[in-house]
Amino acid sequence: MVTDIILGFLATIAILTGFGGVRIVNQVERGIVFRFGRAQKEIRRPGVALLIPIVDRMKKVNVQIVTMPVPTQEGITRDNVSVQVDAVAYFRVQDPLRAAVEVQNYLFAVEQVAQTSLRSIIGKSELDDLLSNREELNKGLALMIDSPALGWGIHIDRVEIKDVTLPESMKRSVARQAEAERERRARVITADGEFQAAQKLADASAIMAHTPSALQLRLLQTVVEVAAEKTSTLVMPLPVEVLRFFDRGGPGSPAREGSTEPAPVEETAPSPQLTPPDELTKILGLRETANRPDS
Repeated sequence: MVTDIILGFLATIAILTGFGGVRIVNQVERGIVFRFGRAQKEIRRPGVALLIPIVDRMKKVNVQIVTMPVPTQEGITRDNVSVQVDAVAYFRVQDPLRAAVEVQNYLFAVEQVAQTSLRSIIGKSELDDLLSNREELNKGLALMIDSPALGWGIHIDRVEIKDVTLPESMKRSVARQAEAERERRARVITADGEFQAAQKLADASAIMAHTPSALQLRLLQTVVEVAAEKTSTLVMPLPVEVLRFFDRGGPGSPAREGSTEPAPVEETAPSPQLTPPDELTKILGLRETANRPDS
């Protein structure tokens, strides 16, 4: 008796399987059952799905994230530059019932919307935005694709612009622009350095103007630096004021630097009176006459 029941159950399963009454739904799929051509609201989950033979028909919908490359689109930017842009879209089926009923082929539909949205983004953007402001363009492109896709049960995760191809003439223009910008920055930095150096020199000259000794020390330091080069000959005029400066500032001089009092004059012994030349001649002549033997 038990054997007959088991055999009858196995025969029923075989008949249902033969007529399509038993289907297997994978983990990454969802099943939509059409009964007499009408979609059922109940979505079959992963596992074994029992169908009524000849009456039910099931369509499986993949709910994994789909990576779809958007073909290269050629367009003209808002600043009249011809570019070629390609992108990649990431989306998944959020409502399997809508994806199976509302659109015939949701993959093809999303691809076409992505292409038209990419061309629209190219026309609304400038070249600088395509090259440097891609994050905002990606958000705008994802929003443009997501608006019609919501009605199909599709959720757009993200859209990324992959590459922007420029004409060769535009590449050369961009390179020249970048080179000019770098040269401008270099000149500004050089001019700023010269300005700071001139300002420091002006401050130093003001200090030296109030302290003459600092100017003399700087002059001597410059002479020492130049004299270190043995291959050159230095000819430098020495002003008298320098000698007077060292004379006043010497260790044996009673006058000190910055003092306005004159140095005391030392009293010296009177020098002996020298004999004039005429008188000396007369004295010598008298002596010669006295020494003659016939005098």
